[in-house]
Amino acid sequence: MDKPAAKRVPLFRSLQLKYALAYIVVIALVLLLLNTYPIIASQDQVFKSKQTSLQNQANVLSSSLAVADTITPEGVAQAMEMLGHTSMARVLVTDSAGLILYDSAGPENIYRYALFSELNGALSGWDVSRSGYRDGSFSTRAAAPITYRNLTIGAVYLWEADAEQGALLMNLRTTLINISMVVCILVILCSIFFSKALTRRIEDLLQAIAIVRGGQYNHRVELVGRDELSLLADEFNNLTDRLQVTEDVRRRFVSDASHELKTPLASIRLLTDSILQSPEIDPETTREFVSDIGAEADRLTRISEKLLTLTRLDSAVEPARCPVAVSAVVDKVASMLAPLAKAGEVTLKLELDSECVVFATGDDLSQIAFNLMENAVKYNRPGGEVLVTTSHTRDRAILQVTDTGVGIPEADQEKIFDRFYRVDKARSRAAGGTGLGLSIVLDTVKQHRGTVTVESTLGTGTRFTVSFPLCKEEVVE
Repeated sequence: MDKPAAKRVPLFRSLQLKYALAYIVVIALVLLLLNTYPIIASQDQVFKSKQTSLQNQANVLSSSLAVADTITPEGVAQAMEMLGHTSMARVLVTDSAGLILYDSAGPENIYRYALFSELNGALSGWDVSRSGYRDGSFSTRAAAPITYRNLTIGAVYLWEADAEQGALLMNLRTTLINISMVVCILVILCSIFFSKALTRRIEDLLQAIAIVRGGQYNHRVELVGRDELSLLADEFNNLTDRLQVTEDVRRRFVSDASHELKTPLASIRLLTDSILQSPEIDPETTREFVSDIGAEADRLTRISEKLLTLTRLDSAVEPARCPVAVSAVVDKVASMLAPLAKAGEVTLKLELDSECVVFATGDDLSQIAFNLMENAVKYNRPGGEVLVTTSHTRDRAILQVTDTGVGIPEADQEKIFDRFYRVDKARSRAAGGTGLGLSIVLDTVKQHRGTVTVESTLGTGTRFTVSFPLCKEEVVE
C-alpha cells in the first residue's frame, strides 16, 4: 500500500525559502554595518587628527608672522624659509584684504586675491579647518588669522594631501569587502543547509500527518533533537496513540454492537419464518411466538437506548448541571424497581443522607442509580437483600449499592465496565441484560468528575461505591 503523499508547497511560498531569505537578510544587514561603520569611524578619526594637527601648524605659522603691524612678501618668505614648511601640499599667506603675499605653489600668484572659504573665515578672526576624502587620498585644509595687537593683519592657509593614509583606508575597505564576500558565500550555503534541515523535519511531520489521515493510526514519526519540533513530534505520536486506541475501541464497539443486535434480529427472523412457514400452526403457539418476538423487540429497544446514551456520553457535550440531592434520586429509583425486587423476592433497604448533594443532572444520577440498583436486584438470590446508602464526607458525596448476590470473579472485576462485557452471558441474557449498563455508569460518573469502584466476593455479594465532589449549594427543586 502506497503511503499518502503530503501536499507540496511551491518553492517561492515555502518555509524553506522564507527561512533562508530571513537568514540572508539578517546577515546582509550585519555585513552592511560591518562595511560602513568601521570605514566611517576610521575616516572620522583621521579627519579629526589631521584637522587638529594642521590647525596647530597654522596657528604656529600665524604666531611667527605676527611681529609687526604689517606683513610683506619678503618678510613672509624669510619666515617660511626659517620654519621650513616643506611637507605641505600648499601654503598661502595673505594680507588683511586677501591678497596673496606668499604661495608655496609658485610666485606667479603673488598679489592675486585668494578665493578660499577657509581664508575668508580666518580673515574674520576664526580658526577654520576642513577635511575630505577623494580619489583615494585625504585632503585637509586649515586657516588661521594673523593678529597683531588684536587686529587681523592677514591669514595663513595650509593644505595637506595624504595619499598614504588614503591607501590604508582603501586597503581596509577592500579587506572588509573580501571578508564580506566570503561570509556571504558561507551564509548562503549555511542558510540552504539549515533551511533544508528544518523543512525536512517539517516535511516528515506533514508526511506522517498525511499517513495518519489515510487511516494508518499506528504510524509514528521520529525526529532527532530536543527542540520544539521534537516536542511537536512527541505530541503527534501521543495523539496517534490515542487515535489508535479510540479506533480499536470503535471497531470493537461496532463489532460487539453488531453481534448484540444480530442475536435478537435472528431470533425475530426465525420466529416469523416459523409462523409464515407453518400454515396450520395453532393460535396458542402463534401467540407464544408473537410474545417472543415482542420480547426480542423490547431487547432491541433497550440495546438501542443504551447505545444512544453511550453516544451522548462519547460526544463530550457538557450537560447543564445543577445541585441535585442524591437521596431523592435514589428514593425515586427504588420506587421504580420495587415491583422487580418483589418479583425476585429481594428486599430493598435504603439508608439515605439528606445532605448528600452533588453538582450534576438529575437524569444522569438517576441513570447511575438505576443501573447499579437494577443489577443488584437482577443478579441476587431469592430472599436476598440490596442495601443502598448515601453519605458524605467533608468534600465528597458517596453512593453505595451492596447486594447479597452471586458475586463477581476476581478475574472479571477489571472488565465489567467494558462495553458488552458479561460475567455470565447466559444468565445476563436471560435477565435481559445488554452488557452496557456498567459502561454507562462509568462514563457518566467520569463526566461529572467522580469515581466508581467495585468490591466483590464470589458467592457472597458485591458492593459498588460511587463518589462525587460534594456540592454545598442549595438543591434546585
